[in-house]
Amino acid sequence: MSITRLPEPDEVECLLRNAELRDQIEPFLDESIFEIDFRLLPTPIENRFLESMIAWECAPLESISKWFDPPLVLPSACDLDDDDLLHRLTEIIELLFEKRVILDFTDHLSDRELYRLIRRDILPAAVKRVDIPDNFIHWNCSSSEVSDDPTMWLIYYASDSERLEWMHEHGLEPPPRRVPPYPRMLPTSPV
Repeated sequence: MSITRLPEPDEVECLLRNAELRDQIEPFLDESIFEIDFRLLPTPIENRFLESMIAWECAPLESISKWFDPPLVLPSACDLDDDDLLHRLTEIIELLFEKRVILDFTDHLSDRELYRLIRRDILPAAVKRVDIPDNFIHWNCSSSEVSDDPTMWLIYYASDSERLEWMHEHGLEPPPRRVPPYPRMLPTSPV
């Protein structure tokens, strides 16, 4: 006598959802999807992955400033004194976090430089707005035009192993490490 286990209703729903998601993602498939071996993923995790891919493909591309209602427009940094700028910067960082935009590597920038970066580079940036709860955009503030030095990340944030890898890659000694002059406690999320 063989004992056959009947699938639980949740398992059946999960498999049906998987079939729906596979149908929905088909028009967007390219060779990159075949780098993932879905046989190694449990069906609920595969479904989550497919849902995020579909959300990405269907997401509108719009400037971050338009993610707000009304669109977020900031006054020029030169129109604000230091206290007003700090107050406004704190408010903007919180608003961006509410929209799941995380600012990474900001401690080398003064408040005024960070405000300018947000106003000039981040808010006008056209980004796909993927509206799923655990999707965060991490904005690397070490690679901005605020500074003329393209190695800010290397100077202030890179680990020893990352600095060594850079040295091997470029055949140069990395620039001297420095302590970031403007340490901040900003909201964070998973990477």
